[in-house]
Amino acid sequence: MKAVVWHGIGDIRLDTVPDPKILEPSDAIVRITRSAICGTDLHMVRGTMPGMVQGTVLGHEAVGVVEEVGPAVRGFTPGDRVVVTSTVGCGTCSYCRAGYFAQCDTANPNGPSAGTCFFGGPETTGPVDGLQAEYARIPFAMTTLVRVPDAVSDDQAILLSDIFPTSWCGARLAEVGDGDTVLVLGAGVVGQFAIASAKRQGAGRVLVVDGIASRLDKAREQNAETIDFNVEDPVALAKELTGGVGADRVIEAVGVDAQRPERGPAAEQYEQQAEQFEQERSQAAPDAAPQGAQWVPGNAPSLALRWAVQAVAKAGTIGVIGVYPAGFDRFPIGEAMNKNLTLNMGNCNHRRYLPELLDLVVSGTVDPTAFITRHEDPVDAIEAYETFDRREDGWLKTVLDVA
Repeated sequence: MKAVVWHGIGDIRLDTVPDPKILEPSDAIVRITRSAICGTDLHMVRGTMPGMVQGTVLGHEAVGVVEEVGPAVRGFTPGDRVVVTSTVGCGTCSYCRAGYFAQCDTANPNGPSAGTCFFGGPETTGPVDGLQAEYARIPFAMTTLVRVPDAVSDDQAILLSDIFPTSWCGARLAEVGDGDTVLVLGAGVVGQFAIASAKRQGAGRVLVVDGIASRLDKAREQNAETIDFNVEDPVALAKELTGGVGADRVIEAVGVDAQRPERGPAAEQYEQQAEQFEQERSQAAPDAAPQGAQWVPGNAPSLALRWAVQAVAKAGTIGVIGVYPAGFDRFPIGEAMNKNLTLNMGNCNHRRYLPELLDLVVSGTVDPTAFITRHEDPVDAIEAYETFDRREDGWLKTVLDVA
């Protein structure tokens, strides 16, 4: 079969690889009909998520059709349409039963202390071959798969594999409640769904920060109040717009590949911290291998965290869903402590939220397809990666039409 395969930092290829097989009684084989390219995938290619194993199939988002099930799989049969949850959980350990599927004691073959197991990730996460392929082996299929109702299209379902649940989780982590003013950092597709999630969890007002015009335009379509960090100082303006208080809740949807302002009133301030940020980048991506403007890690890895702490109100809450590698340790703990902040973070427990979000799609409350900006054939996947990586206007979410 054809699959997008990681060969090294800055080196991904569309390869022919062996078809997956049932390895455990709880496995299923799914024929992929839709996959997608996520910002997290770019971390692996840029080197900001180290420890990848050469030959790993990339991708952690997919919709497909069950082709084969292991003898221990109940409730699914060949021909069922399913969405694959990005994180893998066994469904029976104490963490899964409590809803913390991302901290499953069983799914990660590196052991209970290894943490989240997800598709297409580094060695510490399994590794489990990913979903940017024609077929995929799905471990613990009874938990990792969710049946797709007939009323939900593949295009709608693909955004439920990772992006919508992650954003919903971000609003939950930020403890969004009725009437809250919420600041979303990052207006990529996760940030877009964070806006939608915050509104549906009671937010009275949503501000959003980004530096790409097309993303801010999309946020305005949701009636979010936009802040362009290349034109305005995002922290100063967030405080001004909230009467000097700051946002009640912040959802940090950027992560380690944050970019500092290129121009505007905030640019000079952060230019003076360029050396500090460069040290952070060396720590976060020691093996980064940029190729001109391609595969360049973010130039201000801690900036989104710093903005979150500075822009939130005293005694406010920050929910972090932006990705940071395990070795990254830069956080303004003193400032956060002295503001009495609550900080919640972590990988999304996708299986916990996905059924509820499917109901929102079935009812027409949310249409995820509004955030798909590109459809590509698998043969164009590498070029799509390259364009998405360059942060070009209009590339919000790319779906791979596998079948």
